[in-house]
Amino acid sequence: MRIDIDWLTEAELVDLNHRVVARLRLLHQARAHAEMLEFKIGDRVTFSPPGEEPITGMLTRYNKKTVTVITDTGRQWNVSPSLIREAVGAEAAPSEKPTWSTSASAER
Repeated sequence: MRIDIDWLTEAELVDLNHRVVARLRLLHQARAHAEMLEFKIGDRVTFSPPGEEPITGMLTRYNKKTVTVITDTGRQWNVSPSLIREAVGAEAAPSEKPTWSTSASAER
């Protein structure tokens, strides 16, 4: 289907532009949401940031456009779901002792 925009007024073109941008955002959000649903909270995932070795951690939260991954060393990353994959084999097991603790100190 081809749309002839030559006869549209400036106001109609601006309205069309807003509607196109809104539709593109909706499609992008739907795609990101579908990619997020391939993983669940607690899954071990891996991703490769530019210029760094692959990083493995646990998916801890879904955000609007990203997921939060906490590495075994306690570092937090917000990553596009299109860049993560399931950690398999040696990647799935934590290789370092975490520097953070989930339990409260008994001395307090």
